Amino acid sequence: MTVHLKKLSVGSSSLDALKVRQSRLTIQGLPIIHPTRNWPRRSAELLDGGCLFWIIKGQICVRQPIADLIEVKRADGQPVCGIVLAPELIPVWPRRVRIFQGWRYLETENAPDDMPVSDEETPMPPELLSELRELGLL
Repeated sequence: MTVHLKKLSVGSSSLDALKVRQSRLTIQGLPIIHPTRNWPRRSAELLDGGCLFWIIKGQICVRQPIADLIEVKRADGQPVCGIVLAPELIPVWPRRVRIFQGWRYLETENAPDDMPVSDEETPMPPELLSELRELGLL
């Protein structure tokens, strides 16, 4: 059974800022690897189609498929878990969450749905979408 992770995107002020930061790696041909101190105990479930749901400004706003979990070394030589991410960022319906440290599991049934993709429309800002949903207008 698939499970996901939710994680704060530290240093990202917006979805565009996260895209820019990750595109710097992909332009250089480098994989997107997010290091985390703890190794997920439910790694088999994560690798069975799991995603990392990024939290930006207190809202889950985008997901990114998890491709692999590998061991990487920190600058001080300590081994940590490297979450290898697929390059695509998939916007989801924004959802407010409480801030926490590290990462948390997110069960599939509790994960926000993907936002519809339309080439004809310009998407609304995530903050506005979240507020409209909280008011029951979307």
